Amino acid sequence: MDPRVAANRALWDEWTPIHVRSAFYDVEGWKSGSRADLYPLLVDEVGDVTGKDLLHLQCHFGLDTLAWARRGARVTGIDISERGIEQARLLAAETGLEATFVVADVAELPDHLEGQFDVVFTSFGAINWLPDLPRWAEVVAHFVRPGGFFYIAEAHPFAWAFDDDDTATELRLHYHYWPSPDPLVFPNEGSYADPDAPVEAPFEYAWQHSMGEIVSSLAAAGLRIEYLHEHPWVPWKMFPFMVETEPGSGVWRLPEPDDARLPLLFSLKATKP
Repeated sequence: MDPRVAANRALWDEWTPIHVRSAFYDVEGWKSGSRADLYPLLVDEVGDVTGKDLLHLQCHFGLDTLAWARRGARVTGIDISERGIEQARLLAAETGLEATFVVADVAELPDHLEGQFDVVFTSFGAINWLPDLPRWAEVVAHFVRPGGFFYIAEAHPFAWAFDDDDTATELRLHYHYWPSPDPLVFPNEGSYADPDAPVEAPFEYAWQHSMGEIVSSLAAAGLRIEYLHEHPWVPWKMFPFMVETEPGSGVWRLPEPDDARLPLLFSLKATKP
């Protein structure tokens, strides 16, 4: 395993218990059903999953995976973090939802999981942790059943080119848009769900992936792009100067006059003939 991927795995192992108890994830609210368990965009675009086999890549500790199980899917979640998968299995047992969870790096998943799925799903803050997108696309295509589809909702690569430092007050170019084999290296301070939480892992590693690389990798793996939608919002505060459309909505946009001028999120569906 790439040592930088291994370092990220150790980080996610540390982050998991922090996230489980965080207000950001609100696990108790998720259990009780007092909050929405999936963003409406995902529900609308993925559609009815009743009776379908669904594979969730990079599932963290399983909240979204189990949300699809609530909607009638037969779900399998995979994640590189052993502690994340342990927590996912605990949540499944606590809620009585049937699910299979597997510890694996996406790139190595065919060595750890058999079968194919009607839906392969991933979302929000996932592909930036992957160094090899063509390999990711091959794995995605491997697990999509003929007639099935892959769905991803993710931060728009264009948005990742802008400075997201806490001191930023406006959009300013900072990172390269183009993909590179060399990752961005960030000193680790807490977690996005709890910035004050103590963690030992000193760095996190992230890889830029352009829209061209994403689409071309999926097409080269044999999938047919059905649509690519671009959206002027994201479900988290990507930049410190963003505004929430309504308190508690989880929909964040740029302030006026830039609130609808740039793509911040994309969603893509690709089918397997």
